[in-house]
Amino acid sequence: MVKLDVITTRGGDAGETSLGDGRRVRKDALRVEAYGTVDEANAVLGLVRLHTAGDAEIDAMLGRIQNELFDVGADLCVPGEAGARLRVSDAQSVRLEVEIARMNAALAPLQSFVLPGGSAAAAHAHLARTVVRRAERLVVALAAEEEVNPAVVRYLNRLSDHLFVLSRHANAAAGGDVTWVPGATR
Repeated sequence: MVKLDVITTRGGDAGETSLGDGRRVRKDALRVEAYGTVDEANAVLGLVRLHTAGDAEIDAMLGRIQNELFDVGADLCVPGEAGARLRVSDAQSVRLEVEIARMNAALAPLQSFVLPGGSAAAAHAHLARTVVRRAERLVVALAAEEEVNPAVVRYLNRLSDHLFVLSRHANAAAGGDVTWVPGATR
């Protein structure tokens, strides 16, 4: 486990931070942006959990996903050989696929695009989904410049799908999705 007994180190006061392998990089480096955005997605999932606390199965699933997002962040934070023990695996994406299929099987087929909203849980799941999509775009950009575990991209892609279906699951319990009506205000 990680032991953190000093939080304020002043090490980043000059605009740099340390990667998990000890290298110092600028705080706006693409790798830092990527794992910082993963951290942001994790924080939004904390908000989703506030609105799904009554459903023990969903709460446990989201708790596991939050832990996996820390795995994703660790994978990104420790590039190269030093991070081999921290790598995300495709098994995590497969588990998301199984959960997507299970949640989706209970939902009515979509007849239109879904607008973010409906219940508080669904709205927060949509927010988490968009942050995960941004993290995915940053990881793809990083992978064009540096070596990145391809399982990270797959995991983030699958997670955004998972959060979309979770939002629909939450709205099904609250009266249904809010759907796009093309040209409704023309």
